[in-house]
Amino acid sequence: MKKNILLLAMSAALFTTSCSDFLDVQPEGNATTTTYFTNDQQAIDAVDALYERFHQETLYGRELFWEQGAACDVVWGRGRGYNSLATLRYTGDESPLRDTFKALYVVMGRANWAIEQLVGKQNKTTLTAIEKRSLGEAYFTRGWAHFLVAYRYGLPEQGVPFIRYEYIDGGYDNSIPPQQASVIDNYKLIIEDMDKAIECLPRFEEYGADDRGRAHDAAAVAFKAKVYAYWATWDATQWENVIKMVNELETVYGRNLAETFAQSFSSDFSDWWNKEYIWTIPGNGGSQGGGSEFPGVSLENKGWGIYNGWGQNKPSYDIYEEMAKDGEGNDRLVRSILEYGQEFEFFGETRRFFSASDVEAGFMFNKYLDPFKYKNADTEGYVNTNGNWPTVRLNFPIIRFAEMLLFRAEAYLMTNKAASATADLNRIRLRSNLTPLAGTATMKDLYHERRCELAFEFTDHLFDLKRWHRSSNAEIKALAAAELNAHPRVRHYADRSNPDSDFTIGDYQDYQNKATYQDYMMVFPYEPSQITKSNGKLKQNPGYN
Repeated sequence: MKKNILLLAMSAALFTTSCSDFLDVQPEGNATTTTYFTNDQQAIDAVDALYERFHQETLYGRELFWEQGAACDVVWGRGRGYNSLATLRYTGDESPLRDTFKALYVVMGRANWAIEQLVGKQNKTTLTAIEKRSLGEAYFTRGWAHFLVAYRYGLPEQGVPFIRYEYIDGGYDNSIPPQQASVIDNYKLIIEDMDKAIECLPRFEEYGADDRGRAHDAAAVAFKAKVYAYWATWDATQWENVIKMVNELETVYGRNLAETFAQSFSSDFSDWWNKEYIWTIPGNGGSQGGGSEFPGVSLENKGWGIYNGWGQNKPSYDIYEEMAKDGEGNDRLVRSILEYGQEFEFFGETRRFFSASDVEAGFMFNKYLDPFKYKNADTEGYVNTNGNWPTVRLNFPIIRFAEMLLFRAEAYLMTNKAASATADLNRIRLRSNLTPLAGTATMKDLYHERRCELAFEFTDHLFDLKRWHRSSNAEIKALAAAELNAHPRVRHYADRSNPDSDFTIGDYQDYQNKATYQDYMMVFPYEPSQITKSNGKLKQNPGYN
């Protein structure tokens, strides 16, 4: 297998006219773009540029995770300049929100152009197999980017800006995309894109080693399941579609849980494409810095004098406490969180964890540490020695089958099929050697399993809480309200450099001004300058005016 799996090179010349701001009006097209898609390699290059933004810092490298400070599971050890994101005092001016928003519209703009060109060519001739696959990848990435904007900014009474270039006679004039009337309209359009992607994309199993990591049809089905689950916030009938999609992933596409919880976070290539895999950001780190930098972002700052991590995101005592309900030292807890005194392998040495740098939390993420275990971690784990891009060899999970089972269990509970929900939750628990549920599953059980199984992944625990706060189920609504209004706690150690030090449990110092959660906070506010630039075409979300 090549070591450059989806280390996707940016075709810079292709997109020299791409807007830095989706509201900036600039002419599309130049001598380079108007003569594109004349051969398969050009189709590949165009699509590779669509993937490129997702692995960067502005999306799954770091910025999307800053929002999680408003839940109770994560605190910030360094780079604590975005207090308003953690305290529900959103302004829309926070740079992680601004940068993420712009990056997603760049992806949608690029995907729009690729789709327009390939559909236009398809109307004149038969696409090659590579071109057809590329069209499917463009539909997939457009839907992926669209989804990340839609649920974070869209409401039933007001959707998010979106347009399809391929439906505009004479080509798109790069004017401001219209704001959809409802986020449900956005969800419908995302589903349509994923359906079109499925028509064009191969099965994952059909890809050769060099192309693993590209979009495939099962990944599009999984995104449909997520869209329907979020749509169900506003229309409970969509829970049946969630069940249908997950059933399809299991019976048609053969998705299942990996043999162990740890397998999905392994640096070993032999573990990468296990049966739990659905969608990831694969990367080999090394000198080229491919993949997500999040493993290095979450690593201890100064790395105990061996390797300098950024130390920016750390577990709270609250998530440790929740996981420990399944028994101290249980498999899932130990693989997810490092606590003081816990042994781990770091650059070939067995160490006992302590944290003497940054703002105190008392814990560190353990999910993404596997590449750092090797004696020669730079060459065996492909840990990038460039501290400005701390990537590693890891198949970084975005969607895995465990999340799909959790969505299906939730759908079963919301449609009065508690016995089926119990079976799905117990599959996840038994995989981590946890005791099966004693009785029939409840929403409290679902809350616990989803929170613990997916901790510190880019599955958006914060939005889980926000959508649950809108739920018709009183139990999950109360649990969501409690966490949204809680202040995260950490361990305060008497001697931070001593793994055996005594500690006390207390509030994390930075989040004391947290606002009381209100339903309008379910979505973020648009950046005020975007509202101004639009001359009234972009409406601010209610509650932020």
